[in-house]
Amino acid sequence: MRWIAVFLCLFAGVAAGQDLPDPLTDADFPQIDEAEAQLGRLLFYDPILSGNKEVSCATCHHPRFGTSDGLSLGMGDGGRGLGPDRMADPDNPPEQRVPRNAPALFNLGARQVRVLFHDGRIEVDAARDAGFRTPLGPEMEQGFDGLLSAQTMFPVLSADEMAGHYGENAVSKAVRTGRITGPGGAWDLLAQRVAALPAYRQLFQSVYGKAPRDVHFTDISNAIAGFMVHEWRSDTAPFDAVLRGSALLPARSMAGLELFYGTAGCAGCHSGPLLTDQRFHAMGDVQIGPGKAARFEAHARDTGRMRVTGRPEDAYAFRTPSLRNVALTGPYGHAGAYDDLGDYLRHHADPAAGLAQYDIGQAVLPDLPVEDMRIMQEQVEVDAIRDAISQAPLELSEDDVAALVAFLDSLTDPVARNGRMGVPEAVPSGLPVAP
Repeated sequence: MRWIAVFLCLFAGVAAGQDLPDPLTDADFPQIDEAEAQLGRLLFYDPILSGNKEVSCATCHHPRFGTSDGLSLGMGDGGRGLGPDRMADPDNPPEQRVPRNAPALFNLGARQVRVLFHDGRIEVDAARDAGFRTPLGPEMEQGFDGLLSAQTMFPVLSADEMAGHYGENAVSKAVRTGRITGPGGAWDLLAQRVAALPAYRQLFQSVYGKAPRDVHFTDISNAIAGFMVHEWRSDTAPFDAVLRGSALLPARSMAGLELFYGTAGCAGCHSGPLLTDQRFHAMGDVQIGPGKAARFEAHARDTGRMRVTGRPEDAYAFRTPSLRNVALTGPYGHAGAYDDLGDYLRHHADPAAGLAQYDIGQAVLPDLPVEDMRIMQEQVEVDAIRDAISQAPLELSEDDVAALVAFLDSLTDPVARNGRMGVPEAVPSGLPVAP
């Protein structure tokens, strides 16, 4: 039936030579162990995995906000509340905002996924025993089922996200002194917390056949990854019905599809069924917030992929995000500079003009006494972002923007939007669950 979809789209005016992607199928995803996914669901929503037992994975990746957090730059440890209502705890405020926008979780478990994070610091590498590499080296790659499992190692070690400020708790102290793996390391401390709870002990025994002393952080990560693969698989959006030849989109959405796969050239980077080439491009995104810097660095810039590769030609390049459910996942850009999807498209069409005209009022940032526009006020830095732009400006009319937004709305999947299992009412730790 695929020929029908291609015919319908060509009939609607899609430029000749622009093929639509093949639809996603069961073969594109790993098989799910439902018991493992149920365990991962509890762990995902349980604050027990944070140093101060106040932040869960769901704090920054909640289905209410398209598996992100509804903020330009998140507020992890030291915050209270959820989404745009989140605010700093006056008794223990965050030292800074999380440096990058919380990415959405849709289809991250698909077999085609080769890189994760805005800078791709975790990526497939057939030369490694684990089949992937991370910046923490081979010791940090053993025991994880794959990329999606391995990515969980980073938030729990980040002071800004889940570990807590240095010296506040046993986990943050271990991180501060470089003790990550092995007995008494940060991962071991978290695994001990989980294994000490009777309900988790029973679940790990049932799912993995593991006694409490044998539960490792990698087991926790593997369970969470199994949950995410199942919960936020997204292949039942209206666009998927088009790919399968069973439906047409409304006229304005079809006009946007024609632009996307035709003259606007969006599909050059947002290609394939995941709508991403999984490569890195310098698109002149606005940089707000603290930037991505080591603790000993004083700058507020974020050079993106170059921080991973060290290559000057990768400066200010970031991974092409998947557009699945993009209407739900704002704010947009690696620093979340734009809350409105149409505004972000206008910037994307002419990044140099967007950089010159940017207003911080287009972001969603809870009050925090920090300088969010520091880089944008340094002309040398703005010039560097502008000079790295890898595309020519594109002229889009307001009708074009509206049509593209209408097409992007067709990528919203009603099944994945809320998740298949949903938010649990309670978790084994007894700690509060973000509803």
